[in-house]
Amino acid sequence: MEIFHVYPFFGLLRFGHIIVAVMWMGLLWFFNFVQTPAYAEMEPPARNAAFDKITWRALWWFRWAAAATVVFGLLLLMVGSMSDQIGLYKGDYWMHTASGPTLFLAIVMGVIMFLNVWLVIWPNQQVVIANARTLLAGGEANPEAAGAARAGAMASRQNTVFSITVLAFMVGAGHFWGASGEILRFDVDASKVWLYYIVGFIIIGVLEANALGKISGRGNGGLNVIYETHKNALYTAFGLLVFFYVFGEILLRN
Repeated sequence: MEIFHVYPFFGLLRFGHIIVAVMWMGLLWFFNFVQTPAYAEMEPPARNAAFDKITWRALWWFRWAAAATVVFGLLLLMVGSMSDQIGLYKGDYWMHTASGPTLFLAIVMGVIMFLNVWLVIWPNQQVVIANARTLLAGGEANPEAAGAARAGAMASRQNTVFSITVLAFMVGAGHFWGASGEILRFDVDASKVWLYYIVGFIIIGVLEANALGKISGRGNGGLNVIYETHKNALYTAFGLLVFFYVFGEILLRN
């Protein structure tokens, strides 16, 4: 039956990837654009109750949506690279097209975002929520809660910075660079692709190292200015997208 052909299966994987990615990104933006500013205006008892009842539940969907997004993405890559009918994601795609390198950087940022969720944001938010529950029960505040909140917030803001480029390049690999038919061109010089990868890895590495407190610490100065407000994170996110897109147009399309 046609439904068991590789194309419908690939389409279903792509649909699943999109659904869970929408949930993940939507909750990421909710935390950064809605929850954080709102909680800052709330009285401590109300904020602690919100952490207990709202944030706890939202984080469950958030972290598992992140995991599901990565799983569906890996399955897409596996099927796309192994299937002769689809013929995507093979060696030349990553080294001799305009769309391959941009998609690969998006994948790298997406995996880093996933690791931030599970290894930084979730563990630190557990400390914050446990502290909120302790205070609601009349207990003493955990002195480590403030530091945990800051660490989680910086990783979350960095994920916001990455998210715009990730979404644009996940879509762009199949549309932006395909609009003029160039997505199927396999004549991009490998040296240009390597330069794009190297510059991209350096920028991504610096930003992530900073989010982990390795460059500007956990204070408000230095590169940490991009995390201080959701507006700063958005400006940085779109600036990152514009840089990678323009750099790709100059380097990979000519």
